[in-house]
Amino acid sequence: MREPAPTDANNSEVQIVAAEPRSVKVWDPVVRIGHWLLAGGFLTAYLTAEENQPIHVLAGYTVATVVVLRILWGFVGAKHARFASFVRGPGAAFGYLAGLASGKSKRSIGHNPAGAAMTVALLICIGGTAISGMALLAAEEGEGPLAVFITAEGEGARAVEGSVEERGLAEDAETGEEGGEEMFEEVHELFVNFTLLLIGLHIVGVIASSLAHRENLVRAMITGRKRGGD
Repeated sequence: MREPAPTDANNSEVQIVAAEPRSVKVWDPVVRIGHWLLAGGFLTAYLTAEENQPIHVLAGYTVATVVVLRILWGFVGAKHARFASFVRGPGAAFGYLAGLASGKSKRSIGHNPAGAAMTVALLICIGGTAISGMALLAAEEGEGPLAVFITAEGEGARAVEGSVEERGLAEDAETGEEGGEEMFEEVHELFVNFTLLLIGLHIVGVIASSLAHRENLVRAMITGRKRGGD
C-alpha cells in the first residue's frame, strides 16, 4: 500500500524546521552563575558602600570568592570557559572592534576577541576592588583576612603610652596609619571607578555585538545557548 504523498502543509513544516537555526551549548553553569553573581555583588556593594557596612562587606566577599573561582575555572573548566580558548592579543581585540564598526566583524561561538579582553580586564579590576576593600577594612576596623598584615587605625598609638617621647612615637604611628588608610581608600575608589567604566563599555559592547550578529547575548548568558554555525 502506497503512502500518501506529502501535502504542501507538511512540506512547509519541514522547511520551517530546517530553516530554524540550531543552537549549541556554550556557557556552562559556573560561567553563567558567576557572571550574574559578579554583576549583582558589585552593584550591591556599590549601593551599600555608605549606608550598610555589613551588606557591603558581605557583597565584597562574595565578589572576591567568585573572582577566584572564575580564574580557577578558566584553567580547568569547560571548553569555552578556558582562557586558552578565547584570550587573544590586543591586536585581535582592536581588529574585532574595527570590524564591528564597519560591519565586517566575524562572529564567535564563545567570547569574541573584544569580549575576551573585557572579561580579563573586569576580573582584574573587580579583584583589585575586592582586595583593596579588604585592606581598607583591615586598616579601619582591624577586621577581615588582611587584618593580620595591616594594623587598624589607632592600635599602634594605643599600644604606646607613658612618657613624652613615647607619646610622640604614638602620634607618629597614628599619623602613619591614617596615611595608610587614606592610601587604601584612594586605591579602592580608583578600582571602583575604573570597574564602573569597564562595565559601561561592556554593556555597550554587548548591545553592539548583539545587533551586529543578530543574537541576544544577554539571553545566551542566561540560557547558556547560542546559535550554531557561522
